[in-house]
Amino acid sequence: MPTAREALLNAALAALAELPWTAVRMVDVAGAAGVSRQTLYNEFGSKEGLARALVRREADAYLHGVERALRTGPDAASRLVSVAEWTVTAAAGRPLLRALLTGCWGERLPAPRPAPVRSRVLAGTPAQRRADAGPPAPGELLAAVRDRSRTVLGRDGAGPGEEACELAVRLALSYVLAPAAGEGEARGLGAVLRRALSATSPTAADR
Repeated sequence: MPTAREALLNAALAALAELPWTAVRMVDVAGAAGVSRQTLYNEFGSKEGLARALVRREADAYLHGVERALRTGPDAASRLVSVAEWTVTAAAGRPLLRALLTGCWGERLPAPRPAPVRSRVLAGTPAQRRADAGPPAPGELLAAVRDRSRTVLGRDGAGPGEEACELAVRLALSYVLAPAAGEGEARGLGAVLRRALSATSPTAADR
């Protein structure tokens, strides 16, 4: 059973699928989550705090997905392909993630700024204090994916070079920014990435 915090974040995300963020009301989010409005304010402090937590959770979920993808496949090249495919597939169905990766928020989405320093100190929960630092910029998120790729694959004894990890991340982002026409977009990206990795170096994916 989800905690009150998770229930509230789930309710806010569900509301965002139907309404622009400016039309989402705190009282409605609390009601949908089955908790009091005071509980909502205790957790997040404000609607802006709720937005920061919602976006931070999306960033964390994406990075968890990256780590799962890095353990899928028989070799480093296959795992980098899995990361790229996961990025494109997830961003296609999750507007918040797409905004995080591209920096293009649009009018319907929250684009939270970091909380004032005093608010960060007084925030009620460790999770909210972390969220109050603000969402990662696209460059920060992509750097985290690149660095995690090198760390996880290196731990398995098949660490690719930095160029290979950077290539996988940047190519995936290009598909997020300008989706290819037709079906099987992620699979098409995988084929392109495999060719690119092979062309970079005979051992680019296995260094």
